[in-house]
Amino acid sequence: MSMEKGSLSIHSENIFPIIKKWLYSDHDIFVRELVSNASDAITKLKQLSMMNEAKIEENPTFKIDVMLDEASKTITISDNGLGMTDEEIKKYINQIAFSGAEDFLNQYKDKSDKEQIIGHFGLGFYSAFMVAEKVEIHTLSYKKDAQPVIWHCEGGTEFEMKEGTRQTRGTDIILHVGDDGKDFLNEFTLKETLQKYCSFMPYEIYFTVVGKAPETDEEGHVIIEEPKPINTILPLYAKSPSDCTDEEYKEFYRNTFKDFREPLFWIHLNMDYPFNLKGILYFPKFNTEFDSLEGQIKLYNSQVFVADNIKEVIPEFLLLLKGVIDCPDLPLNVSRSFLQNDGFVRKISNYITKKVGDKLNGLFKTERETFEGFWDDINPFIKFGGLKDEKFFESIQKIYLFKTIYDKYVTLDEYLENAEEKKVFYVTDRLLQSQYINLFKAHELNAVILEHSIDTAFISHMEAKNEGVSFTRVDSDLTDHMKESDDSIDPEHIKKVQNDLTGAFKSAVGLEKVTLKIENMKDASIASMMTLSEEARRMQDMMKMYGMGSMGSLDPNMFKPETTLLLNHKHPLVKYLMSHIESYKEVIEKEVPNEVPNTDSKADENKDSENKEAAEPATKIVKETHYHVDEMGQLIMEQLYDLALLAHSQLSPDAMTQFIKRSNTLLSRLI
Repeated sequence: MSMEKGSLSIHSENIFPIIKKWLYSDHDIFVRELVSNASDAITKLKQLSMMNEAKIEENPTFKIDVMLDEASKTITISDNGLGMTDEEIKKYINQIAFSGAEDFLNQYKDKSDKEQIIGHFGLGFYSAFMVAEKVEIHTLSYKKDAQPVIWHCEGGTEFEMKEGTRQTRGTDIILHVGDDGKDFLNEFTLKETLQKYCSFMPYEIYFTVVGKAPETDEEGHVIIEEPKPINTILPLYAKSPSDCTDEEYKEFYRNTFKDFREPLFWIHLNMDYPFNLKGILYFPKFNTEFDSLEGQIKLYNSQVFVADNIKEVIPEFLLLLKGVIDCPDLPLNVSRSFLQNDGFVRKISNYITKKVGDKLNGLFKTERETFEGFWDDINPFIKFGGLKDEKFFESIQKIYLFKTIYDKYVTLDEYLENAEEKKVFYVTDRLLQSQYINLFKAHELNAVILEHSIDTAFISHMEAKNEGVSFTRVDSDLTDHMKESDDSIDPEHIKKVQNDLTGAFKSAVGLEKVTLKIENMKDASIASMMTLSEEARRMQDMMKMYGMGSMGSLDPNMFKPETTLLLNHKHPLVKYLMSHIESYKEVIEKEVPNEVPNTDSKADENKDSENKEAAEPATKIVKETHYHVDEMGQLIMEQLYDLALLAHSQLSPDAMTQFIKRSNTLLSRLI
């Protein structure tokens, strides 16, 4: 053939800036696109051969070679697929073969990524110009009597095409890398990019560095190694689940995610209708804090990597997992990076959610002991899923487990079987609330442990979804099981003493607001306890979780939980204070102005002088009660308050210092 020069038929001079700046979001995409094209060329040749429309050698070894030449600043992608004739280059390369090219450019070049057009338009080849100043094609078609062709273009709309020299069927794409792509002239960068996008492509891919010195042993002898492909042509997820072993699943997890902790369990997805989808989802060992959880779901299209964590396909809560999903039917756009067709994508998302729910239900029903063993690791994920996805919650709401203070696992229904008034008691900190836990155990009561940051929202969700059920923290109030009635106690006397002790505690402890209550508890060893209003405390926790108040909006402290100091009537220290309360009191008579009610009545203004003489005096005498607590009473009150406070929260540094000093003083009194 004679040399041919011409212009690319794109009706626009700015196609390459659009490709570089807009069409593809990442420069490394050129690796995916060019290697994918090479893979497609082989696949097409195999299909033609099966239809007897192409004659090729028996048992051919199909492969793709990627060669880096740092000295000449070139990257070559070579395949032994079907190749191209000069006419095919004119059709598929020179014309930038996609439908409605001019409309596409006019309509979409200024739009955002989210509005990109859908379809496979044959633009993959032109991603080469994201990194290359010049691109060459050396190709020879499989067709009989076909002539080799050389084509090259230097990033504008002009090209040259002439007869080539290639002797074997297939295509070489040679990129003369410019400044925009110089990072890819590094061996490790290019190899890492190949592994990122091409790890599961269906044909072996070999990576070679031209001119690289061979490795030698300690004696200087050249080590000859059999070339190894950088990819796996049949990934585990593409196999039937029945053909996979546990060890293969674990090895695939380690190799894919570089995580050498064993996953808890996995779900093998395998669906052919109404869409084709395969994959494996792994449940990793989660961290303790929900905010630090980070998963990785790799999305593939026909064994070609597309992106991590695409929320349109993967429900948000499943992004906490790790896994691989391959769906050839995904409606990708021109750059294979974004999705369209919301209805279809939603079906895929719903299918994945359902399979996860089915797996969890299956484990609960058939391997409950194993499921309980996983629960501490997976419960943040399952709770988050229930909060984010209504259908998922409905599918697994009966298998939510609660770990009790007795280290047993129960469902909500199982807990309520032995509960009164559908009330669930819970613990948020086993260390700080240990006194309350011991109290529950002493009275053979049960409570569940909800220590995770997501549990605040989860509790409210469970209450909303289960009519009549309420969750109450163990330190919110005393249950009737912990109290003991005593007919010898005069309620009126207790009420009076309670009021006096409230005033004495305000004076001794220095609190402006304190609610004090005397209770006759069964356990005489407990002197004092704190209870907190469940509703106000939970509101404050929720505001802190969502940062309300951090931007100067609502103040979380406006919902500061009401704190009640409980004193045990049975305890000797409390009895001591009750017996001495009268000695702490001082009643003072004080003369104060007498408040005369205001009136607007004109009749009152015109009263006779004799009525004015009968008016009330200008002052009156009132009685005020003051409390002067002696040293011992002061020490006991402060100690009782701090002991109660320590049972559910940490003391401030200053308060702890005073507590230790006071404890030493009290102990010295025993000598």
